[in-house]
Amino acid sequence: MENYYQKEIECASREEIKALQDQRLVEQVKHVYENVPYYRNLMEEKGVTPEDIKSTDDLHKLPFISKADLRDAYPTGLLAVPLSECVEIHSTSGTTGRRVVAFYTQGDIDLWHECCARAVVAAGGTKDDIVQVAYGYGLFTGGAGLDGGSHKVGCMTLPMSSGNTERQIQFMQDLKATILCCTPSYAAYIGETLHDMGLSPEDISLKAGIFGAEPWTEEMRRDIEKSLGIKAYDIYGLTETSGPGVAYECSAQNGMHINEDHFIAEIIDPDTGEVLPEGEKGELVFTSITKKAFPLLRYRTRDICVLTREKCSCGRTHVKMTKPMGRSDDMMIIRGVNVFPSQIETVLLEQGYSPNYLIEVDRVNNTDTLDVFVELSSDMFSDTVKEIAKREKDLSIAMRTMLGIGPKVHLVPAKSIARSEGKAVRVVDKRKLHD
Repeated sequence: MENYYQKEIECASREEIKALQDQRLVEQVKHVYENVPYYRNLMEEKGVTPEDIKSTDDLHKLPFISKADLRDAYPTGLLAVPLSECVEIHSTSGTTGRRVVAFYTQGDIDLWHECCARAVVAAGGTKDDIVQVAYGYGLFTGGAGLDGGSHKVGCMTLPMSSGNTERQIQFMQDLKATILCCTPSYAAYIGETLHDMGLSPEDISLKAGIFGAEPWTEEMRRDIEKSLGIKAYDIYGLTETSGPGVAYECSAQNGMHINEDHFIAEIIDPDTGEVLPEGEKGELVFTSITKKAFPLLRYRTRDICVLTREKCSCGRTHVKMTKPMGRSDDMMIIRGVNVFPSQIETVLLEQGYSPNYLIEVDRVNNTDTLDVFVELSSDMFSDTVKEIAKREKDLSIAMRTMLGIGPKVHLVPAKSIARSEGKAVRVVDKRKLHD
């Protein structure tokens, strides 16, 4: 029996959703044009006025906005309300340059938490559940978003933040947490630690997990589900658009429903910017139609995915996005070949290795090198040097089949790759340091 947080909107007809989007888009374009000089200039450069936008059919006329614009307009150049109306900020980790700071009115916070509440209910959450939030709190949106969503549903919420894994497990046991929210890499680490402490999934009460903020594969999902004895759900979001809860998985676990009453999604060709027909793979673009403080129109996410409107078994009618299949910018080009870290992870998990790995790219004598460091599982410790060399060679061959180029594989002792309690660092590209 499927539960919904706001059934009338989650299961609304296509016509109702389209009418709502049309009305909200027209209002939002006017709001942004009148209050954000930076975006008004972009519209003027493109020769577009708010009068040209009569419905979502006119969305393609608007200019794109990208992370570069957010950096140029830092900190308040894209703010659409007086600062006195804002009650909170969140910020990205700033791994790719200047931090992005997003602003929220109280209304923005309420709507964001409603989106996260839909995700909690879709994962089976009710007011009788105990939700353990082990995403980072503070500037990162993960902790704040799921904490707020959990409260909206009426769940008892454990605001653990990330880290101190043995304490996480103790609280799980003592307070009988039923839903865990954190990054997938941290969930995998909690599962590992549980096992190392001599405990099994039967010793905890978890039934579900809501994991996001970094890419993860289906193989990794199955590993986490097994190690924690749960059903693992994906959640998607960006600080730029609010945070987690832009889209979330339902019981079907085959794509994430986008909250279309708040966000309009498009798929474009990352090279030309042309809008692609439904079902085509391309870059995901979002327009926020209800955010007041920091509304982004046609924001390029750099995430590559596919949108589908196929009828979903859960009864929700909102369009679904696939898991991001990589990014138009974290793609590594190695010796002319496009390589995504997720491809390497898929090979490792298919071959029975741990998802703890590090990819190192360098350039030696003008030639790109690709090294993959992978942790041995404890049952491989007894292997001889010869057996380990054979395993490395076999993995390298399997990766060549997947990638089109063969990396040098190094099997290293368990736990020797640094663990991350936030987003896992999977790639070290040394070429950028001395190009």
